[in-house]
Amino acid sequence: MHRVLVTGGCGFIGSNFIRRLLRTDPNAHITNLDCLTYAGNPENLADIEDDARYRFVRGDIADAKKVKRLTAEVETVFHFAAESHVDRSIHDAQPFVRTNIVGTQVLLEAARLHPIKRFVHISTDEVYGSSGPTGAFSEQAPLAANNPYAASKAAADLLVRSYCQTYRMPAVITRSSNNFGPYQFPEKLIPYFIARILQDETVPLYGDGLQVRDWIHVADHCRAIELVWRRGRIGEVYNIGGGCEKTNLEVTRLLLRALGKPESLIRFVADRPGHDRRYALDCRKIETELGWRPQIPFEQGLLDTLRWYQENTVWVAHVLSGAYRQLAVNTTSRLARAS
Repeated sequence: MHRVLVTGGCGFIGSNFIRRLLRTDPNAHITNLDCLTYAGNPENLADIEDDARYRFVRGDIADAKKVKRLTAEVETVFHFAAESHVDRSIHDAQPFVRTNIVGTQVLLEAARLHPIKRFVHISTDEVYGSSGPTGAFSEQAPLAANNPYAASKAAADLLVRSYCQTYRMPAVITRSSNNFGPYQFPEKLIPYFIARILQDETVPLYGDGLQVRDWIHVADHCRAIELVWRRGRIGEVYNIGGGCEKTNLEVTRLLLRALGKPESLIRFVADRPGHDRRYALDCRKIETELGWRPQIPFEQGLLDTLRWYQENTVWVAHVLSGAYRQLAVNTTSRLARAS
């Protein structure tokens, strides 16, 4: 038996990873610790909730007592839990500091007191800041976060590094580009725009829509995380990118075309403060050391994602109902549609 703790497993990437690990590792027994904030949805794992190898525990990663108890029961920690939306961090940075920084430290300390075999910390390319019109960030690039969300993730990365250096924590860090795929809360660009386009509603693009993002399908990302866990070197950082740079305007046009809708649905809105112009990752390290490369072409993944949202309208309605819907309505003007 291989005992695993996944934090934030009811979120988008975490739920996809849990489903993958149960499929690829028959010896894995997973405890999922999730606070179930607005983007943490237990319906994301409804299909495996009766699996004897899976257990859900509702709780906060900043709850030291609970985290210590759960960490003592496992051998591996996959740390996905995070507040992750840029515009929310601009509006109120406090939850990001508490979850992303304090919560990470609580989890690291628990892992230090109950020695584990591997601590996998899931981070983001946003810690590097904007990459400029050319070139790409390697793992050696300095951290230059430009918004409170990115700053909180950079701080968490440095905490993980410090525990590696000071306490010999057997940790690795992954930094991925923009993810897309099934079960993503419909506030990010692709699922949000799909939902609006299907209702013939306008789609708001920040600024001129020419911000560049490198897109990766969540299944490719999860495959990379598992590989880093199994074969990555302790104390190292691994960039995980899709090698697919597209402007937000290009992605929007692809969605409109796929759904047979006119470009007149595009509505350009005022840009957000500190909006990074371009993200780009140099992923030669994971490719060379671990033999990983993305397998799902962007256009194919986009069409598959579109079909998933069309076939799961009940899921979309549920996550946007009640408190979820009220939260979305109250924050529509400040949500980051482009990150």
